[in-house]
Amino acid sequence: MRLFAFVFLAFPCFCFSQSWAPRQARLMTRWAKDVRPDRVLPEYPRPQFERSQWMNLNGLWQYQPGKDNEEVPSGKLSQTILVPFPVESALSGVMEQHGRLWYRRTFVVPAAWKGQRLLLHFGAVDYESEVWVNGKRQGLHTGGYDPFTYDITDALTGSGPQEITVRVYDPTDNGGQPRGKQTLHPQGIMYTSTTGIWQTVWVEPVPAVHISDFRVTPDVDRGLVRVIVSGSAPGPVTVVVRDGARVVRAVTALSDAPIEVPIPSAKLWSPDSPFLYGLELQLSSDTVHSYFGMRKISIGSDGGYKKLYLNNKFLFELGPLDQGFWPDGIYTAPTDEAIRNDIQKIKDYGFNMVRKHIKVEPYRWYYWADKLGLLVWQDMPSPNSYTEHTPPVDTAAFASELRRMVQTHWNTPSIVTWVIFNEAQGQHNTAGLVSMVRGLDSTRLINQASGGNHFGVGDFLDIHSYPAPGVPKSHSQVLACGEYGGIGYIVPGHTWATGPTYIMMDSVAAYTSLYDDFANDLVIFKTNNGLSAAVYTETTDVEVELNGLMTYDRIPKAPIAAFRASNYKVIHFKHYIHSVLPSSSDSPRVWRYTFTPPAADWSSLAFNDAAWKSGLAGFGTEGTPGAVVRTVWDGKDIWIRQTFSLGRSPSGGYPLGLSPSDLENLVLNLHHDDECEVYLNGVLAAKLGGWTSAYSVFPVYPAAKKALRLRGPNVIAIHCHQDRGGQYIDAGLSVLSATR
Repeated sequence: MRLFAFVFLAFPCFCFSQSWAPRQARLMTRWAKDVRPDRVLPEYPRPQFERSQWMNLNGLWQYQPGKDNEEVPSGKLSQTILVPFPVESALSGVMEQHGRLWYRRTFVVPAAWKGQRLLLHFGAVDYESEVWVNGKRQGLHTGGYDPFTYDITDALTGSGPQEITVRVYDPTDNGGQPRGKQTLHPQGIMYTSTTGIWQTVWVEPVPAVHISDFRVTPDVDRGLVRVIVSGSAPGPVTVVVRDGARVVRAVTALSDAPIEVPIPSAKLWSPDSPFLYGLELQLSSDTVHSYFGMRKISIGSDGGYKKLYLNNKFLFELGPLDQGFWPDGIYTAPTDEAIRNDIQKIKDYGFNMVRKHIKVEPYRWYYWADKLGLLVWQDMPSPNSYTEHTPPVDTAAFASELRRMVQTHWNTPSIVTWVIFNEAQGQHNTAGLVSMVRGLDSTRLINQASGGNHFGVGDFLDIHSYPAPGVPKSHSQVLACGEYGGIGYIVPGHTWATGPTYIMMDSVAAYTSLYDDFANDLVIFKTNNGLSAAVYTETTDVEVELNGLMTYDRIPKAPIAAFRASNYKVIHFKHYIHSVLPSSSDSPRVWRYTFTPPAADWSSLAFNDAAWKSGLAGFGTEGTPGAVVRTVWDGKDIWIRQTFSLGRSPSGGYPLGLSPSDLENLVLNLHHDDECEVYLNGVLAAKLGGWTSAYSVFPVYPAAKKALRLRGPNVIAIHCHQDRGGQYIDAGLSVLSATR
């Protein structure tokens, strides 16, 4: 949102011969060609805290690797780097890994800024940074994901070039600090590290009395917005709310106190209508421009379950896992248009939410989520991730960076949920950290641990289930499947490298079909089991991880319309499921079983299974994801059978109220690990490869439906084969009815 014209200034960095060319990564995005050393990410970097005058310090800087306990180098540094791209990235022009770095550049303060204070801003530097201006130390900052600022006025010389020097240290794997998916040894689901400056650096002049911070809290129920403005000195503050060019309301009150501004007939922000109000703040001669959205995220009750509500209405939240890595820029997108494209593509796929996965993005990423309309689940970056022999978690650093993440982004309309831990990575003091975040921000929801250890705190019970989605069981917390899917598909010529994935498809048709099967599962879980949200893995491939909807260089792998149709169904449709033969997920049922290969007619109704054993389902081994093991099966193969009758309804009509058309909608409710074959009255009903990590719904072959008897006995018979990892089998039959 732009309410005025910027005064944007740029000056040469330093006087020696400058040169830059990108290195060649294994893949490069189409935006890499648009990167220019004299105009790198030129957009104002902080759209919710804009001033009219500023100078972008992105571009060519001097740089050289550093050493432990090294004095500040004198004179020119030995090499050149393009800021703000990480030193490991191709777009930096270096593409090397160094745990210690020195940066240096100069700039000239415009004469028009004379008499004002000068603020030096860093969007983010990973991990520890120390800054000098003209040889005067400005401070030390730790934390790789949050912005920081120095008032450098007193370090400036009278005229001419002003010199900035930055020292960086990043331990990556060798420290217990938050680092997300970064590693010095990329493999599997861990990726190339980011070291040093990776977000925009800029300076801006401010008057002696100026706005230092503010917080905006929409109150949809009361029809107002609450604003608290803090300044370098107290004074009267004017708050102006605009709808486009029209002034909605202007209020003047004291700083550091809540200012309530009525918003009559407020236009509510949502993914379908992402309306943003303009906001102007004035303190003395300082003016800041911003925006906000009128939206409310809350929990309601529906059918005995806790459900996610947006603006007081239930909305199923469906989005992809988004890691925010780039093949050419690693943590840093090549251009602002590249950032916008990522957000727009997520919208094009029909999602209404995104889970920003253990990374905090630059301000402009959230600006595009706000403007285009995408709900955001914001993860806290995890410490010591999946690599072995990592140092202990730096719990103080984790708490400090978690606090700063919330405070930095608490004005962002699109962020609706804080996710504190992921899959128990470095998980500690869960209840205490949930309480801390709740004290900081009571307007958003808190996910204690997506796929991790659950302690009954926060607002969510969130499981991970691959490849098919699953649903947890609780009536006291919102139910979410925080990761599922991971369907692999390769587009030749757009692969970083091959690596393991959950399931790999060999055609576009098979890919989109399986995605739609998972969508049907989600509709059933939403309608019948209280599921409120699901996160598909993932937006793009990342290095050797090949399960993105797009390739790592942002090429869609299949027609977007197919995914959009599936996602629309998940968000808007209802599929009611009526059990015909219950599975044993809740109440155990007795099956006949054998571990010895049976006779050829073992699946038929006429087969005599008297010599088989009897046992309660499910069958498998403890520790298999989603399994409810009541009878141990730890060998290679198992054959199970159960005879059942559809019975008769009390009215004397069709059995259990079923009609032949109902049987046309018959589905299997099945949890299998690994491949299995299902028969009804000796006729093949389904043949399934791979595995599930929860009970999922599968179609029944037409011939098997016809083989069922509405009156008299029937038999369901299953052969399951163990391949690797966990093992489990259980099944039931249901009738599916769909409504919108």
